[in-house]
Amino acid sequence: MGIRTGDSHRPLVPSPVSEGAPEGAPEGAPDGPWVTPRAGVPPTRVPRGADDGGLPQAVLFDRDGTLVVDVPYNGDPERVRPLPTAGAAVEAVRALGIPVGVVSNQSGIARGLLTRERVSAVHRRVERLLGPFDVWAVCPHGPDDGCGCRKPAPGLVFAACERLGADPARCAVIGDIGADMAAARAAGARGVLVPTPVTLPAETAAADERASDLLAAVRLLTTPARPAGGAA
Repeated sequence: MGIRTGDSHRPLVPSPVSEGAPEGAPEGAPDGPWVTPRAGVPPTRVPRGADDGGLPQAVLFDRDGTLVVDVPYNGDPERVRPLPTAGAAVEAVRALGIPVGVVSNQSGIARGLLTRERVSAVHRRVERLLGPFDVWAVCPHGPDDGCGCRKPAPGLVFAACERLGADPARCAVIGDIGADMAAARAAGARGVLVPTPVTLPAETAAADERASDLLAAVRLLTTPARPAGGAA
């Protein structure tokens, strides 16, 4: 929150990644997204044909500005601060047995400002505060790298859903800027925007669905629609 970092809109010049793999090394090709599954847990396999009452097969959260306060290019776990209702929102999804994941642009890696170790340390701190996530999908590239994973491209959503065995068309993405919603739309997923002071008015207006905070977004995704003419 507060400013728009290079992982949202400001053009950046990418630099080389400086160090190697973190604890719990991500899967995937070196030039693709970093996909880190939940430690010690086999891959989730969502039954695609199950009668789920209209619930999403997975809920994927943006990290900075959505789950936690946006500290530009943060590699310091002590600076991680959850946003209001983040804990309750994620726990509400878990309570329904729905896998939760994070999809996050981290262009500070391409700029040489972050390493895999620092990104992983921040993620461990997020999990200490908000509980475990079933998958983390991170784009380590800069905006000029031409990758397919940096939001607004859909690659992070596809990668997370692939790890979970979920159908992107039956999953949801919650984020705070237009790039999050565009990535969801491009993947065929449902997107819910939770605007913050840095969300542009045009992004809010363009969002298919909006919520006042994370818990409201989760309730929107997990409350079955009432039939026409039903009780209010």
